[in-house]
Amino acid sequence: MTTGGLSRARGAADNQSFIRDRMKSFILERGLKAGDPLPNEQELMAQLGVGRHPLREAMKALQAVGIIEIRHGHGTYVGAVTLGALEDGLAFRMSQSMAGDLRDVQNVLEVRQAIEVGLAEDVVAHFGTHGSESLDEIVERMEAKAAAGEYFPDEDWAFHRALYEPLGNALVIDLLSVFWRTFADVDSRLPGARYTPADAVGWHRDLLDTLRTGDPEAFARSMKSHFHGIHTRLED
Repeated sequence: MTTGGLSRARGAADNQSFIRDRMKSFILERGLKAGDPLPNEQELMAQLGVGRHPLREAMKALQAVGIIEIRHGHGTYVGAVTLGALEDGLAFRMSQSMAGDLRDVQNVLEVRQAIEVGLAEDVVAHFGTHGSESLDEIVERMEAKAAAGEYFPDEDWAFHRALYEPLGNALVIDLLSVFWRTFADVDSRLPGARYTPADAVGWHRDLLDTLRTGDPEAFARSMKSHFHGIHTRLED
């Protein structure tokens, strides 16, 4: 009985994978975009050759990751895929990591650092021709809060977002946003002495100063120093 149960479970899992793959192919082959309507349930059952229950289960799974959107009473549409599932998974892994060796927390920081340091040349090239007044305003707000002994998470994210938004790569912003929020959730619970507001504003002022030199390598080094100050908390 156990073998039969495992066989049936495996068959059901394979069927779900088949339906999800067929639905993704259906969307891609027809060039459907976010918000486009999908056929109704009866039509999908006929086109995919599957039953109502397995189709509904597969559609729920696709909805969970944003590939489709089910609007009750209106129909089913192609979803606007977001990184919500990635963020939820990372947040859970980082919470687990807090009770262990902090490896996943380190990993998130390292991936974020790799992206930001890797974009140094593009960032310097953009601001070399467009000016950095918008960043000045953000750093001045940081300095005002630091002078009052306050941390400034909103300005911190605003600064980093302002660096990369002009590059026109929305995926970079989405990924960095996920990494930033998941780290921010555990930041206050990390071991080691937390950097001071003065430390944090110093890193950002240094980033702005090196950005103005027009030297991508100097800016990349400044960005690495910024992350080193955070990494040291995980090494104590």
